[in-house]
Order: sequence, then structure tokens, then C-alpha cells
Amino acid sequence: MDGAEASRRVKEHALRLGFSHAGVAAATQLEEEGERLRQWLARGYHAGMHWMARAPERRDDPRQVLPGARAVVAVAANYHTPDTHSTDPRHGKISRYAWGDDYHTILGKRLEALQEWVEAEWPGERCRWYVDTGPVMEKAWAQRAGLGWVGKHTNLITADRGSWVFLGAMLTTLPLAPDEPATDHCGTCTLCLEACPTQALVEPYLLDGIRCISYLTIEHRDEIPESLQGRFENWIFGCDVCQDVCPWNRKFASPSGEEAFRPRAGFAAPDLDAWGAMSEREFDGRFAGSPVRRARREGLARNIAFVRRTGER
Repeated sequence: MDGAEASRRVKEHALRLGFSHAGVAAATQLEEEGERLRQWLARGYHAGMHWMARAPERRDDPRQVLPGARAVVAVAANYHTPDTHSTDPRHGKISRYAWGDDYHTILGKRLEALQEWVEAEWPGERCRWYVDTGPVMEKAWAQRAGLGWVGKHTNLITADRGSWVFLGAMLTTLPLAPDEPATDHCGTCTLCLEACPTQALVEPYLLDGIRCISYLTIEHRDEIPESLQGRFENWIFGCDVCQDVCPWNRKFASPSGEEAFRPRAGFAAPDLDAWGAMSEREFDGRFAGSPVRRARREGLARNIAFVRRTGER
């Protein structure tokens, strides 16, 4: 079987497993993307995400992660729902991606199934998959594999669904014919840069993590800088502003068929009083299997106290 036929079969199986997009890229070094990563790290824009600076050469060369890798299968899963954030000042806002169940688990199970299928269909070939947790640049591979392009807000934009997609990647030694890389279609639009509440998008395609609400409310463990007071717009976990204003989302976003991505009760409109007063036990119960656990109870309480203290209620 030639590489084109194998590629077609792998992508079709990925779609059968529930992914909304699948594409293939050759497992070569990401030279341009790797250089941009190094410049971003040199500026300190990764803030407290120190793991990003460890062995960057592994991030831009999949063959250092899986010896003998010949191809990267990039996949995406649409998670958009028609629900909207609350504008009631008594309610907080959490990013849409965290309204439902943890995508790491959902995509991970699908990629594991894809790996098992590939290794059964082509005995002797090896695969290794990642969903946001390994030395793999998922957005770069998704663009190389034709799924979409990295927009000025640094999220991947697909031409048919916008940027409301989760990403994953599977490295494989199986020789697969690559797809054509996607081209950039942001044009002259700068709505995401203009809308960012904290000016974290310092220029097109460049994000300063220490000013990003998503970073500050999820990964950051210290106090939130007082210089950003009054700018959080009641975001207590993540932020969707740059995606909400994107014309590609406004025009092409469509509901996901995945029930697990639907909002859990109260997640689209978190009660600030109730969520801020949770005990450790209540937190563990409410956020079992949820991305919100990433912030920990202390972090979530800090975020809620910050938006209250800065008069955002």
C-alpha cells in the first residue's frame, strides 16, 4: 500500500473515532516554528511555564521524541456550543473549553484507539500520541497538516469551524503522504489584538503570557498583578475574548456533537459567592473530570477574590 492510500485510511479512521478534522504532515524539523519558540522563550513570555523552556529542540523535531518517526497525524475536535456567557455581574466567566469534561481524557482515548488501530493494521510500525502534555507543537503540526492556520491571537483557526477546536497529534513511523499546509487568512484584521483586555497580544502572533488572563487564572500560582485590576471582565478561569471577536468564529462556528463538551450545570454562569466559598471537598466533587481542577481550589478562590476586589462586580 502506498503512502497516499495509507494516509487516506488513517485520516478516515480518525474521523470515525470522532475527530472533526484530521491531516498528515511529514515528520521533519520545524525550523521556522522552532526559531519563533526560542525567541518567545528568550523574551520571557512563557512566564512561569518553565517546562516550555526545557529541551526546546525536542519540540521542533518529532524524531527526537519518537526515533524513526516518518509522519505526524494532526487531529482536531470541535467543542463549540451555542451557549453564551452570563453578563450578570454576580456571575463569573470561565473559558468555553472548560465548560464540559476534560478534553485531555476525551481526545486521549480517541488517539489511543487510533494508535492501536494503526499498529494492528501495519504490524511493526510504532506511534506515540499527545494532547497538550508533551514536547509536541500541536498548533504548528496542525497548520503543516492542513487543518488550519495559527491566527494573530496564536490559536489555530480552521476555515470551516473557526478556532473552537481541541488539538492532538500522533507521531508514527508509518510512511504517510503529507497534506498541503494551510495558509494564513487573517489578512489585515486586528480585532483580537484590539479586544484583549490586558493587551497580552503585544503584536500579531505574539502573546505575552504574564499579561494573559488565561495564564494568570490557570497556571500562575502567585498573586495577580494589581496593575491589571479592573481588566478581567469577571473572567475567573481562562478567557475567550480574542476568540469571541474573531470573524472566522462569528461566521463559521457550529455546535459540536460531543455531549461531553456541553456546559455542566452552572459552568456557563458561575455564581461568584458560591464558587468562592467552596471547601476543598466541595471543589473536588464539583470539578472531578473538569479542566477547572488545573487552577486548584486556592487559585480559583484567588481569581474570584481578584475580580471582586478590583470592583468588577
